Amino acid sequence: MAIKSIYNKYFQKSKVFLYPLLEIKRGAKVIPSETYLAWDHYYIPEDMKLVCLYHPNKSNEYEKYEKEVLLKHNRVCDIKDIDEHNKLFIFDFADIKDDWNNFIEGTYSKISKENKHKILSFFEKNSANYVYMKSYLSPDKYFEDYAECLGVEVDLLEKVGELCARPDLEKETLIMKEVKKEIIN
Repeated sequence: MAIKSIYNKYFQKSKVFLYPLLEIKRGAKVIPSETYLAWDHYYIPEDMKLVCLYHPNKSNEYEKYEKEVLLKHNRVCDIKDIDEHNKLFIFDFADIKDDWNNFIEGTYSKISKENKHKILSFFEKNSANYVYMKSYLSPDKYFEDYAECLGVEVDLLEKVGELCARPDLEKETLIMKEVKKEIIN
């Protein structure tokens, strides 16, 4: 499938490049409302943590998912109850430092073959998202499509080498205060 248009608006890069590396199946009934590379005053991108914001509810479905998937996940390193409607699960990616740094730098084509496969496996093969992700991870096969969409010469894109902008660290930083719970005697 050829690329006929490109995304003009910013999209959360952590959600499409890093969240799939958790290998939580797409289509799960409980998903984070958003993902981040940092949490203001708690984590910075260099900490290599993926911050996932969930909205817990009292349903059996959420509680079962949290207990059987999130709490047992091998990457989970921290959990924060913000309030009754917001809960953070923080996942550690320090074991894939090179791929994390390639992600932060926007050099998606340099992500390891193994992790490229995990990312692409998250998306349905016949979907537009799959094709876009494939173009970001293997740009050399898509320079001509993008050059046509952008009205530029192919060699300009080849010099740049990547077809997706770097993550915007400001937009990828969660601004939310942890609520300190009072202990009532």
